Amino acid sequence: MTNFIGDTHGQWKITRLQAVIGEPLENASHVRTEENAVHKSNAGIWTLRGFASNIRYTEKNEKEQLLAVQEGLGRQQATCAALIPIRKNEIWWALAQDERRAIFEKQSHHTELGLKYLPAIARKLYHCRDIGEPFDFITRFEYAPQHADAFEELVQALRKTEEWKYVDREIDIRLIRV
Repeated sequence: MTNFIGDTHGQWKITRLQAVIGEPLENASHVRTEENAVHKSNAGIWTLRGFASNIRYTEKNEKEQLLAVQEGLGRQQATCAALIPIRKNEIWWALAQDERRAIFEKQSHHTELGLKYLPAIARKLYHCRDIGEPFDFITRFEYAPQHADAFEELVQALRKTEEWKYVDREIDIRLIRV
């Protein structure tokens, strides 16, 4: 379990905290991360909580492609980051798994889009829905400053997909390492 805590201090300085869709988060100046957290932090202004899990909606060949080029978080040169928590609407969750997979990959080409930006942009997905959090997913991205434009392209491309029509809350939190 990981806690992302919006606060007045932390490892990351917030450069943008924007509600793209739905209700905003309270303003905070920094984010600190607690990995392997047993409990949700009550400290700070807000806490986003999620857990890393197996890769879902991905077929074997797609997973192999991702693992072959994807780099991990925490790279020294990756001083820029983003946290993007999203919640999908009840229509999405009422769909069967194969229907969600078809939208995610066959219509939206989510994995194919992401592969174009690897290894420059590292990412990790955290699941939140199953633990009663206000978001379904939090995606954490890290990248070097020279890849900031590529990251913007990736985010804009994802927001234009069929999949994003099911998002009813999204926060865009941009960060720089302090």
